Amino acid sequence: MPAWRLTSILCLAEALNMAGYSAVAALLPELRLAWSLGNAEIGIVEGAFNVGYVVAVPFLVTWTDRRDPRTIYLAATALGIVAALGLAFLAHDLWSAALFRCLAGIALAGTFMPGLKILTDVVTGPKQSRWLAFYTASFSLGAGASTAATGAIGHAMDTTAAFIFAVIGSLIALLLVVFAVRPRQLAPEKHGPPWGALWQAARNRQALGYSLAYAAHMWELYGFRAWLVAYLLFAATGSLAPTGDTSYALWGAVLLLLGMPSSIIGNELALKIGRRRLIVLVMCASAALALVFGAGSSLPFPILLILGAVYSMFVTADSASLTAGAVAAARPGQTGATMALHSLLGFAAASLGPLAFGLALDIGGDHADGSWFAGFAILAAGVSCGPLILKGMLRHDSKSDHRQA
Repeated sequence: MPAWRLTSILCLAEALNMAGYSAVAALLPELRLAWSLGNAEIGIVEGAFNVGYVVAVPFLVTWTDRRDPRTIYLAATALGIVAALGLAFLAHDLWSAALFRCLAGIALAGTFMPGLKILTDVVTGPKQSRWLAFYTASFSLGAGASTAATGAIGHAMDTTAAFIFAVIGSLIALLLVVFAVRPRQLAPEKHGPPWGALWQAARNRQALGYSLAYAAHMWELYGFRAWLVAYLLFAATGSLAPTGDTSYALWGAVLLLLGMPSSIIGNELALKIGRRRLIVLVMCASAALALVFGAGSSLPFPILLILGAVYSMFVTADSASLTAGAVAAARPGQTGATMALHSLLGFAAASLGPLAFGLALDIGGDHADGSWFAGFAILAAGVSCGPLILKGMLRHDSKSDHRQA
C-alpha cells in the first residue's frame, strides 16, 4: 500500500477514535453540574483519562514489537466503545466518571501509538518523519473535531448524545482498520517483560531526552486543551455557569484545529533548521504566549481569540518533531519500547497538567482573572522545562540531531 494511502487511513481512523476525546472539556460546565463536581474534581476526571493511558501504554505499545499492532489497535477501539457507552449511561459522580474516562485513556493508549507503529513498520527512509508528522497531526484534528462536534451535540440535545456520537466514531474506525489495514505475521522471538524493555529504551540518552521534553510539552498541551473552552466562557461571561451557548465550544475547536497544520509545518521547518533548534524556539515562544493569553481575559473577545489562535499553533508546533526525534533515535528492535516510554512520560505529565490548573482555580476562585492567569503560568512553567532538558540531555548530539531531522 502506498505510504500516503496508509497514512490517510490511519489518520482518519485515529480522528474517528477520538470523537469523544474532548467531550468533557467541551461540555465542562454541564458535566460539572451533572456529576456534582468542583474544578479540581473535573481535573481528576480528565487526569483519570491520562492515568489510564499511562498505566496501559507500557504494555500495549511495547507489545507492538512482538505482536501485530493491528490486533492491539482493534481491541483498544472496542474498549473505547465500552468507555463511551459507560460515560453516556452509567457515569453520575466523580468516581464513575473517572472510571470510564480511565478506560477511554486505556483505549487511546492502544490506538494512537500502535497506529504509529503500524505506519513506521511499513514506511521507512528519509521521508518517514514527514508521514509521521501527518499522523501525529491527526491527534489535533481529532481533538478539535471532537470539541466542535460534542459541544454542538451536547448543547443541541444532551451530554448523553455527545457520548453516543463517540461510539459511532469508534465503530466506523473499527471497520475502517478491519477492512483497510492488512494483518502482519511477526517472526516469533524471545522477549522479556515490558518493564525490562522500557528500561533498555530508557538507557538510550538521546531518545530519552526527546521523551522528557515531550513530557514538558504534554503538561502544557493537555492543560490547555482541558481548560480552553471554559476559559473562553469565563472571558466572555465572567463565570463558568452553563449557558447552552455552543459558540464557545466551536471557537475552542477552531483554535485546537490550528494545531494540525502547525505540527506539520513545524516538522518541515525542523528539516531545514534542525530538530533541536526548532523545538527550543517553539517551547520558549509557547511559554511566553501562555502568559500573554492567560493575562488577556479582560481583552475584547476577538482579540483574545487571535491570541488564542497564535498560542494554539505554538503549543503543537513541536509535537511531531519531539516524537520523530524519539523514533529516529530508537535502537533496532526497540521502536515499540521507545514509543511506549515516550508516551508513558508524556501522558504522566499530561495527567497532572489539567489537575494543577484546576487547583489554581479552586484556590483563587474561578471568577477571578488572577486565578486563570495562575493556571496558564503553571502551564508556561512546565513547557519551559523542555529546552533545559534538551540542553542537558542532547548537548553532545547537536550535529547528529540536525542530520536526523
